[in-house]
Amino acid sequence: MAIENGKEEKMVKVTKKGMVLPSKDLGRRECPLVTFDLPYVTFYYNQKLLLYKGQGVNDWEEMIGKMKESLAEILVDFYPLAGRLEKDEEGVLRVVCDAENVGVEVVEAVANDIDIAELGEDESSFLLQKIVPYTGIVNLEGFRQPLLAIQFTKVRDGLAIGCAFNHAILDGHSTWHFMNSWAEICRGSDVISVPPFHDRTKARNTRVKLDLPSQTDAVVEEKPTDTAPQMREKIFRFSGSAIDKIKSDVNSSLSNGSKPFSTFQSLGVHIWQAVTRARHLNTEDYTVFTVFADCRKRVDPPMPDSYFGNLIQAIFTVTPVSALLSNPQSFGASMVQKMIEMHNSKVIDDRNKEWEASPKLFQWKDAGRNCVAVGSSPRFQVYGIDFGWGIPETVRSGRNNKFDGMVYLYQGKNGGKSIDVEMSLEAQVMENLEKDKVFLVED
Repeated sequence: MAIENGKEEKMVKVTKKGMVLPSKDLGRRECPLVTFDLPYVTFYYNQKLLLYKGQGVNDWEEMIGKMKESLAEILVDFYPLAGRLEKDEEGVLRVVCDAENVGVEVVEAVANDIDIAELGEDESSFLLQKIVPYTGIVNLEGFRQPLLAIQFTKVRDGLAIGCAFNHAILDGHSTWHFMNSWAEICRGSDVISVPPFHDRTKARNTRVKLDLPSQTDAVVEEKPTDTAPQMREKIFRFSGSAIDKIKSDVNSSLSNGSKPFSTFQSLGVHIWQAVTRARHLNTEDYTVFTVFADCRKRVDPPMPDSYFGNLIQAIFTVTPVSALLSNPQSFGASMVQKMIEMHNSKVIDDRNKEWEASPKLFQWKDAGRNCVAVGSSPRFQVYGIDFGWGIPETVRSGRNNKFDGMVYLYQGKNGGKSIDVEMSLEAQVMENLEKDKVFLVED
């Protein structure tokens, strides 16, 4: 351990750094960035962390060698991840994978003073930025940096796999499609069960030239000021029975003939109300609920689940605090339900046309004040990612793209209906939420 500012700092030592190339010569491959991709070029890389207990302690070299070999194989199918961002002759963004623009960055590291339990604690640790690569790196860096970076860290009792994906080229659905496919090859399969669908022009065949900020300006990480509120990141784990209770409570005040609320709608309003209570807002303030909705089955024609890229849009609903908190939960749930059901192919197409007429680059913090924004999905099979040595002990996000009110939903490790809710909030708000027994739904 090192001593810094009078405190012990646990060390993560990089032992090897290099590039993994696709196992076959792909020639030159190009993949356009379409309207669903382009708004995210000024987000940060999307980070994920998978923790495997008991793995790699005795057979590290063999295990990592096999994972890199299978990574090279899977990059043949998922070739955009091995490319770089580039502008074509008209200034339109695309991914190019060729002899000069190819490869995924792979880092190997050792952290003998850190264990899986510490990294997997519900409260997020500062250590994540040492375990997961590309913290504070924006997607525009993809012009000169790999679009995927992976760090294998050997900890005291297992393996930590930190991944950073350029969000301009894929969403959460495609992220976990890639991870599950990589694991499938590593377990010994000759082919993957669900090949990716790469024709992005089927989703949106438009060419939009963007006025991009300079890459140098874009990668300057914002530093917290002395007056900025302290942020905390924490996972709240809801058992299957707790999810059943939440859903039952939200549906209990439904009038006869009304459409029941789904698990997502019920849990969504449960979180929205709880965070709004914890913020101690004025009754006349407004609060926003945002969902990053998967549009694969909403566009016309529908896209396959295997579509590789971004096919999401942020949709939102807003209401005064007094209305959200003074009414039964069904009030907020109906708003969420209506917001989701209204987001059909026409609305999606109109939104795209509006954006194409006046392109706007979003930042991770653009959700606004008093917002609860939900990303990821408990439907993603994050605990199916078995490279041949068992399922993860824990799956979580890194520190990028986090702001006050950002929520990621994950499949619970216990399976069934259990859901993990990963949340970022101002420290005092998080403390208030931790005391809210209605929110916690204790079994």
